Amino acid sequence: MSLILLAIVAGTLSAGVGSVLLAALLARALMTRFTQHLLSLAAGALLATAFMHLLPEAFESDITPQLLFMTLLGGLVFFFLLDKAELWHHGHEHGEGHHHAHGDEHHHHSHDDHPHDHRPQGFAGSWAVLAGDSVHAFGDGILVAAAFMTNFSLGVAASVAVLAHETPHHMGDLAVLQRGFGQGRAALFKLCLAGGVTVVGGLFGFFLIEGHEGWLPFMLVVASSSYVYVALADLIPQLQKRLSALATTMQVLWLLAGIGLVTLATQLMHLH
Repeated sequence: MSLILLAIVAGTLSAGVGSVLLAALLARALMTRFTQHLLSLAAGALLATAFMHLLPEAFESDITPQLLFMTLLGGLVFFFLLDKAELWHHGHEHGEGHHHAHGDEHHHHSHDDHPHDHRPQGFAGSWAVLAGDSVHAFGDGILVAAAFMTNFSLGVAASVAVLAHETPHHMGDLAVLQRGFGQGRAALFKLCLAGGVTVVGGLFGFFLIEGHEGWLPFMLVVASSSYVYVALADLIPQLQKRLSALATTMQVLWLLAGIGLVTLATQLMHLH
């Protein structure tokens, strides 16, 4: 059991802190243009983890498919409501408006008349971002723990999915937080938050599920609904712009790369 606990800490730490470090590194390298590709990659990784790993594992249990599908539906509605409460919000706010209208990204407008996010900027807005991120990171931690407690390669797939979708998200957040808190403190604050809260969620998940292993299939389905919701309701709408044939091809290739990344990570784990 202690080995699983160690794996959960390692997985949540690398997903939580790793995504922030990667985001800071990419933002520093002025690779904000690269964010669009990362969104495609993240969507592919999330969908592949849900449909190719978490759901098949859950459906191998003795629980009736009807009950698991009900859980999936309930999970999607739950994450939609959390999103409404701004606690599962994954808008990738950059505030520069050079890609698309960030404030309008959920309304599928393609013109750049509202370059800023609809939430308040500055100090209060930064705290709103941090509060939402804390809930999200804690939830991610619990779900990664459930995946590791089912089997190791599933935990790796879940960690990779979290890392993939948190990196472009943090790139947007760093821009928002730097306006609110100032350069150095923002990145540090974000780092502590994402890393710490994801690990806390992982530990909480472990002690919550330990002795109640019968919950695991349901937890895996809830994780799937989280990943599917973020991919379809948040990431993909940001990619649904009229683009040239080349740009569209790039999106599809990066989406496939996300699927490949998760598949490769789990295959490597099976080899050991």
